[in-house]
Amino acid sequence: MDLIDHSLIVIALLPFAGALVPGLMIRAGRNACAVFTALPTALALTMLLLLAPSVMAGDVITAELRWLPQLGLSAAFFLDGLGLLFAAMILGVGLLITLYARFYLSGEDPMGQFYTYLLLFQGAMLGIVLSDNILLLLVFWELTSLSSFLLIGYWKHLPEGRQGARMALAVTGAGGLAMIGGMLILGNIVGSYNLTDILAAGDQIRASEWYLPALILILLGAFTKSAQFPFHFWLPHAMAAPTPVSAYLHSATMVKAGVFLMARMWPALSGTDAWFYIVSSVGLITMVIGALIALFKDDLKALLAFSTVSHLGLLTMLLGFGTPIAAVVAVFHIINHLTFKAALFMTAGIVDHEAHTRDIKRLGGLRHLMPVTFVIGTLAALSMAGIPLLNGFISKEMMLEEAAHTGWAGSPYAVPVLATLGALLSVAYSFRFIAHVFLGPVRDDYPAKPHDPPFGMWAAPALLVGLVVLIGVLPHLAEPLVRTAAGAVTGSDLPYFSLKIWHGVTPALFMSGIAVIGGAALLAIHAPLDRVWAALPRPEAKVIFDRLVAGVVGLSRRITERSHDGAMSRYLAIFVVATTVLGAIAWRGGGVPAATRELLPIPPVVLVGWVLLLGATGAIVLLHRQRFIALVVIGVIGLMISVGFVYLSAPDLALTQISVETVTIMLLLLALHYLPKTSPVESGVARRLRDGVIAVAAGGGVGALAYTFLLRDTATISQYHLDNSYSGGGGTNVVNVILVDFRGYDTYGEIIVLGIAGLVIYAVMHALLNGPAARKLRNSDYTSTLSRDRHPLMVVIATRVMMPVAVMVGIYIFLRGHNQPGGGFVAGLVVSIALLMQYMASGYAWTQQRQRIEYHVLIGWGVVIAGLTGVGSWLAGRPFLTSAFDYYHFPPIEEFELATAMLFDIGVLLAVLGAVMLMLESLSRIARYAGETVNPEPMDYDPSQRPVAAKEES
Repeated sequence: MDLIDHSLIVIALLPFAGALVPGLMIRAGRNACAVFTALPTALALTMLLLLAPSVMAGDVITAELRWLPQLGLSAAFFLDGLGLLFAAMILGVGLLITLYARFYLSGEDPMGQFYTYLLLFQGAMLGIVLSDNILLLLVFWELTSLSSFLLIGYWKHLPEGRQGARMALAVTGAGGLAMIGGMLILGNIVGSYNLTDILAAGDQIRASEWYLPALILILLGAFTKSAQFPFHFWLPHAMAAPTPVSAYLHSATMVKAGVFLMARMWPALSGTDAWFYIVSSVGLITMVIGALIALFKDDLKALLAFSTVSHLGLLTMLLGFGTPIAAVVAVFHIINHLTFKAALFMTAGIVDHEAHTRDIKRLGGLRHLMPVTFVIGTLAALSMAGIPLLNGFISKEMMLEEAAHTGWAGSPYAVPVLATLGALLSVAYSFRFIAHVFLGPVRDDYPAKPHDPPFGMWAAPALLVGLVVLIGVLPHLAEPLVRTAAGAVTGSDLPYFSLKIWHGVTPALFMSGIAVIGGAALLAIHAPLDRVWAALPRPEAKVIFDRLVAGVVGLSRRITERSHDGAMSRYLAIFVVATTVLGAIAWRGGGVPAATRELLPIPPVVLVGWVLLLGATGAIVLLHRQRFIALVVIGVIGLMISVGFVYLSAPDLALTQISVETVTIMLLLLALHYLPKTSPVESGVARRLRDGVIAVAAGGGVGALAYTFLLRDTATISQYHLDNSYSGGGGTNVVNVILVDFRGYDTYGEIIVLGIAGLVIYAVMHALLNGPAARKLRNSDYTSTLSRDRHPLMVVIATRVMMPVAVMVGIYIFLRGHNQPGGGFVAGLVVSIALLMQYMASGYAWTQQRQRIEYHVLIGWGVVIAGLTGVGSWLAGRPFLTSAFDYYHFPPIEEFELATAMLFDIGVLLAVLGAVMLMLESLSRIARYAGETVNPEPMDYDPSQRPVAAKEES
């Protein structure tokens, strides 16, 4: 039965909220920092345990925050037996790691930063195991890669730490990208992105032709995350992280994510030959190879890292068998591996912390100097070896029993033999951990005098070893949790099983005996075997990875240098060709319905305008190097487009087009003052021919598309806007209501972009005028080219008269915009034109001296006012920028309408005005740097200010 409990969302988000605290609490001391790191984890664990009884009774807890349900996007979580097991592991071990790290990290390590990374990683892992939406799961999956990158590279001063972090991110990130593709395929097959729907559609998925691609892509993500062959090499390099990180990653979190994913997807993907042969084979190979390498590692953490690889292979192999009992064994071993492996890593950290070395060949005899650590490490290692009365023994026996009854490609011996070999090697490296670290005589050449650490450091591994012994002696205590979690894996009722120490005389017993005896024998002859291993040539995964990365980087650099060479024409050509080709492919594959409309007759006036437009466009192509002529022709094109809008009954668009055209042409005219009259020839005939062909193809394609749409009836959203413009936005001018209400968010983004453009131009000009360009301007004879009558009297008078009139027109256009053509955007442009004319008539410097308002401030106020208008809608419980309006009557004024859209339009007006004028001010700075003088009188020519050239002649 499904139960809805939104506390599940709180559990998932608590670590992320808690990550904000350690960086602040470190100022109160290391103890306070550790306590406040443990609090959100402990609270989340407590809330999880309160939900546990319902889950153990067979219920599934769900919670959902709907976002975009039409696209299948929602923050949906669910808690079943498998999620409960992994969430408890993540939070429980997280608490122990927090305690352990408090005593492990030195005073020089930034503890607040460490705990912040730890909680971020913990939250990402919780998100994976609790997500009920595969898109949300993918987000958390990538977050684990990013946060583990921060944890592994925590000791930034160590090259191996930085390299291990990069390697982990590269491998797991690449696998994550593959997994995204597989998950999207699954969602497409099922028609839902909810994980519960996907798990219930196993038959549909397995019958689909897309099953195998989805399976391979998802397994790539799982194999890379859980370090399965051939991706196993990244995990040992992650040991460069501090030991608390290694203990957490290797036992309960990062590397178990891939195993969790395979267990979670088991009902949907298992049960086929492809699943069996891919998953079980990869797991079996990883189990043997990881164990073999671990046997010959001299670094304690390296030995444990490769042992983790081996045990992850064991879990993968069990899940690959595809039988319910194998799933039970896998779940049970996940618990057991958590207990002994976390304890072993903490033990290795204690040895390193106290003896100042992890090199096994420099250790030995520590049982006399570190008796507490010896007991903890020995019990955990014996469990890893699978010795009776410890929990590892029971799951190892059950694994061997399943392997004994599994055939591979018709052979009944391949799986049992290799599984026994893996178990034998596991015994050997576990015995080596005990014998070469703790047994033997006490040495006198330790780097530091070893001794047991304080209680705070050994308490966490001691608690875990207590669980190792407890489950080993009383395995039935774990049976309810194992049964609940395994039932969630298989999605069906489980056959009878019993967790017990003695399983009778079975093939697994003989295989286990061979493993223990053979492991002890290998340890006895380890020294000669180690010399043979060192002499054997073998591929080094790190070297292969480094060369592969170097090759990819080199190839990328060559491609980048050839394609990204700063040639704008090349970029445009690539973009336009790609767009045209894709459009042509879509055109050919989509099919075009028959025309439903006939061509309208073309009036002579329209034909004349069309011919003028074509002529102006052709003139641009032929005369574009003549800058002034090209600008005039561009004005003609803009004017003809405005006339077209008028003809098509779009006065708002016509008014906006004319205003934009006027402002643009004026700004470009001012900019041309500082540019040569002609632009240089930058391309040969062949390139121009190529560009012409591309342009004709792209333009022809767009024209054909427009022509096709004009001859066919298509459904649009226009009627909705026409029907709801007044009732929803309070305005009869549909265009303005769309801009300030229906699509106000778009307009808000546009004014922000416009403001940013103005600021960027200002910043670029500031950089130019403080560099070599400024020196050239100061040393130029710019002022000698100025007209002695540069501010004609008639122009000055006309612009002064026009200024208040233009401002009033702008206000009028602004006020009428909600119901008649106009609005804040056009009003801002009209006022900008009035100010632009002052600059053109009276000069930059004269006008700038009379500036009273900073244009930066105008942009800022415009964006703030527009944003606050949208926030006001939120406070009223409406969507962002939704308009509210009403009618008011204040005698003797007749009744009039007020709408919140006016405030938003004020913001648009200010932002547009500020951006345009800031661009103009940027141009005016060139004149000031070049030495333009300011007229002492408000207008007209001053005979006393003779040009430089005239002074030189006299």
